[in-house]
Amino acid sequence: MKKFNVGIIGATGMVGQRFALLLENHPWFNVTTLAASANSAGKSYKEAVGNRWAMKNPMPEKFSGMTVLDAEKDIETIVSNVDFVFCAVNMKKDEIKALEETYAKHECPVISNNSAHRFTPDVPMIIPEINADHAEIIKSQRERLGTKRGFIAVKSNCSLQSYVPAIYPLDKFGVDKVLVCTYQAISGAGKTFERWPEMIDNVIPYIGGEEEKSEKEPLKIWGEIKNGEIVPSENPKFTAQCLRVPVSDGHMAAVYVSFKNKPSKEEIIDTWANFKGEPQDLDLPLAPKQFLNYFTEDNMPQTKLNRDLEKGMAVSIGRLREDSQYDYKFVCLSHNTLRGAAGGAVLLAELLCAKGYID
Repeated sequence: MKKFNVGIIGATGMVGQRFALLLENHPWFNVTTLAASANSAGKSYKEAVGNRWAMKNPMPEKFSGMTVLDAEKDIETIVSNVDFVFCAVNMKKDEIKALEETYAKHECPVISNNSAHRFTPDVPMIIPEINADHAEIIKSQRERLGTKRGFIAVKSNCSLQSYVPAIYPLDKFGVDKVLVCTYQAISGAGKTFERWPEMIDNVIPYIGGEEEKSEKEPLKIWGEIKNGEIVPSENPKFTAQCLRVPVSDGHMAAVYVSFKNKPSKEEIIDTWANFKGEPQDLDLPLAPKQFLNYFTEDNMPQTKLNRDLEKGMAVSIGRLREDSQYDYKFVCLSHNTLRGAAGGAVLLAELLCAKGYID
């Protein structure tokens, strides 16, 4: 695989910082550009981040002295230095839409961590192991944008990536309806305990917009391409409740599922054990060897023990048992800033590069 020059747009935020760590020694991707808001532009990356570095590992030395560019005003310079960009900016949704389309129209592919384009009909929202085929919509998007190289691809909401990967392969049994309650880490809000002391010894039973995303985004992932658009599926039916809990990293989900053709417990566990997708077949650098991992212990998975499984890119599952109202219930866990955010975006970029959508 050729070496690609890449940029991180929104490099100073928490997800941008995670991108920096993931890309520090990436075998395919070489970071040539860091960009952020006008407030950070012209400063070194170390100066721009200041005391807001939120990662456990130190800032990569190779990036600390790099001059941060203005994500909006310096687009011409940025696109001339990169093959594509990762985007994780903190702006209003309409502003993000406009910014990402501007990069795409400058013939620069955008791999987005943002939610702004998740429901744009010709923008693929991909969990690489599940709906890699949705990348085919890029051709239609390029026709709409009038581009040859430029396009936008997005990853799904971070909490979905704990439980949707566990549910999707079970659809061969006819998943009918799903109830999910998520317990989401504070890093999902871009915060640490130092910056959000109110979360210590506390649970907040509301995360703005999260329940709507949790109920609607899976249907686009289940959807199919028709007439140049991704048409969301009408099934399965999802209902969700989302809570913020006092955990640094790792989103957990309690899941209840009903089937049209109820499988046995052994069939479900066997399906999880044998499930893999294109990232595994292609042996992509960030792909977990075992994507779905089932734990038989009653008290597993646990956030602190299992969120970093396979470098934070695997999904942990446990407590599968029959339910009195649904057919089965179980618990899922994933690392929200790795599998759920920057890591999922890097894996998506690897997939698109391997399949020739980025050259």
